[in-house]
Amino acid sequence: MSSLTNAIAQAMRHLGERQRVIAQNIANSDTPGYRAQELSDASRSFATLIEGNPGIARPHVTLSEGMARLGAHPLSTGRIIPDPHISEVKPDGNTVTLEDQVLKMGQIQADYAALTGLYRKQMALVRSALGKGGSA
Repeated sequence: MSSLTNAIAQAMRHLGERQRVIAQNIANSDTPGYRAQELSDASRSFATLIEGNPGIARPHVTLSEGMARLGAHPLSTGRIIPDPHISEVKPDGNTVTLEDQVLKMGQIQADYAALTGLYRKQMALVRSALGKGGSA
């Protein structure tokens, strides 16, 4: 598999996991005290996954004692965390807003559609290169 295909697969797995978390939020939208959740790396769009150069790494940040005393928490990639972008808290303590969750699902759908389009183009290029009659 090419690095582009691997990146597309990784991005699709991320979108699938994010969709599962949001579906869980929607299912618990009437559960008293339920806190909406999100993936800790949800701010990464699929574009950052496929545009990255494997030779360039993200900076590694370690949590110092001073940072911890100020209230900083260690970063956790790909883990489920409380949603930092809640728009309201219901009187029963529930933080799920269906409108926000539906908007997130729409973004996931758009990202997934873009990724499947990229994958189809990539496979068409491979078929064309192999002389199998694929069209890009």
